[in-house]
Amino acid sequence: MYTGRFAPSPTGPLHMGSLIAAAASWLDARAAGGRWLVRIEDLDRPRCLPGAADEILRALERLGLAWDGEVLYQSRRLARYREALARLQAHTYWCGCTRREIADSSVGLAADGAHIYPGTCRAGNARAPRALRVRTTSEPIRFVDRVQGVQEQVLERDIGDFVLYRADGLFAYQLAVVLDDAEQGVTDVVRGADLLDSTPRQIYLQRLLALPTPRYLHVPVAVNAAGEKLSKQTGAAPIDSSSQALRQALRFLGQPEAETLQDALPAWNAGLIGARRAQVPAP
Repeated sequence: MYTGRFAPSPTGPLHMGSLIAAAASWLDARAAGGRWLVRIEDLDRPRCLPGAADEILRALERLGLAWDGEVLYQSRRLARYREALARLQAHTYWCGCTRREIADSSVGLAADGAHIYPGTCRAGNARAPRALRVRTTSEPIRFVDRVQGVQEQVLERDIGDFVLYRADGLFAYQLAVVLDDAEQGVTDVVRGADLLDSTPRQIYLQRLLALPTPRYLHVPVAVNAAGEKLSKQTGAAPIDSSSQALRQALRFLGQPEAETLQDALPAWNAGLIGARRAQVPAP
């Protein structure tokens, strides 16, 4: 059975960018007669705002984005992430490099703007272990995104060995999302294209852990007039529960006009979503 999910971080209230991703995921799941889950990605505790998770859930309910089953909280799954790291022990090593050192010795920038890790500590010579990295390979990771088309990345060249356990003692997003999607039985991931370049890393971990790979659909990221992703940091306004916000989200996704998600469901067509990586929502 099709199982989709929406996985917001509780760093602030639901805004238009989040609504677009949630609506696309919900509509795709319901049109397929599938399940739709909600997961709160609250691993990065310093960035999480008190009460934000509950506020997001209330906003989803007001907008008609009903979910199935219980809400999953990443902060309650730390033991599962530790177990996964133990299973990956043969593929990982401790790194003592600081951000400044990585920037100084990096061979370039990855597509997401991060410095490509040059493998300084691969030989096991970390002076003061800070973060746990996974060894990557030169084998291309290739997948077909349902909107963005064929994607390919060589992790060793394009990203470098990436972090699974951070220097601040937090589990990395790439590890957590892979474990969560597999254990929740997620078959289809529908999310913003800002995470498109993370997908090969997640597929790589899925293969190392012998976990299934879901289908992927990355919708354009909603940005402001300056080209900045709509977020709390860029001043994105919280959405209200009016049909106007839903109409705006549907227009962004290229869907026919509708007053409610239930009205939009019969006409849902993922093929109408634009393949741009980012765009400004029309008013």
